[in-house]
Amino acid sequence: MTGAAGFIGSHLAETLVAQGHETVCVDCFTDYYDPTLKEDNARGLDVLRLDLAEDDLELTGVDGVFHLAGQPGVRSFGDVFDDYVRRNLVASRRVFERAARDGVRVVFASSSSVYGDAERYPTPEETEPRPISPYGVTKLGCEQLAYAYAHSFGLEVVLLRYFTVYGPRQRPDMAFARMVDALARRAPFELYGDGLQSRAFTFVADAVEATIAAMERGWAGAVYNVGGGAEATMRDAIATVEEVSGRTLEVLERPAAKGDMRRTAPDTARIERELGWRATTPLEKGLQAQWEWAANRVAAS
Repeated sequence: MTGAAGFIGSHLAETLVAQGHETVCVDCFTDYYDPTLKEDNARGLDVLRLDLAEDDLELTGVDGVFHLAGQPGVRSFGDVFDDYVRRNLVASRRVFERAARDGVRVVFASSSSVYGDAERYPTPEETEPRPISPYGVTKLGCEQLAYAYAHSFGLEVVLLRYFTVYGPRQRPDMAFARMVDALARRAPFELYGDGLQSRAFTFVADAVEATIAAMERGWAGAVYNVGGGAEATMRDAIATVEEVSGRTLEVLERPAAKGDMRRTAPDTARIERELGWRATTPLEKGLQAQWEWAANRVAAS
């Protein structure tokens, strides 16, 4: 598993270990956010430090690769784009090439950002991708590289488009992580945009379940939306987290971030039909778990 010290990756690694799988964990521990947070995520896991853009994966005896590593975040314009090219496109090409050579199945973590401002909602997988951030462009490029290696070298790959995954250990730059941290510290929260932008928020345990199902049962070459069952605006989410925490959030309004999509809403008919997966965690329950995790961390510090 690549990206095993990240948010989703660490949850996936723990689940696989708990299920009795022998798991080889890999992470680069980049400085996109504080590496000590990744060290905390990886506590209890034996994580190899590899830079996938340079270092080779050893896949002898491996049944499958969960490729979750990558440079995240839609704020990807400007000079930082080189990091997105290197850590997404270059690194993924090397993973796909090695997996194709060794005949190893891959589940690749893509993103709803590939859709951009989609032409229809809910958005099915066959919708034309029109990413509006460099991050989305590189994730779409990774998907196309996967198809190219499947076509030319027989790579067996399943693509997952995650829709705004949240929960304990969420990356600190993401809205819910900043929100619960601000509440726990009784600090202001910066809201980018008018708060009416909406998302299909997906609890991390549901995303992990979908990811394992994709490895076990996903059709080679298929792409699946992995999205929460309910759509909510940021204003809705603020009201929900205030309710579960019993606190009032001080909101500072800021201009919308460049490259941030106005809406995401997945059509999940394909993954429900082919993999038998559906998100089951209500937003209130998921935010309760994330709030309790953040409050305990702040109290401990």
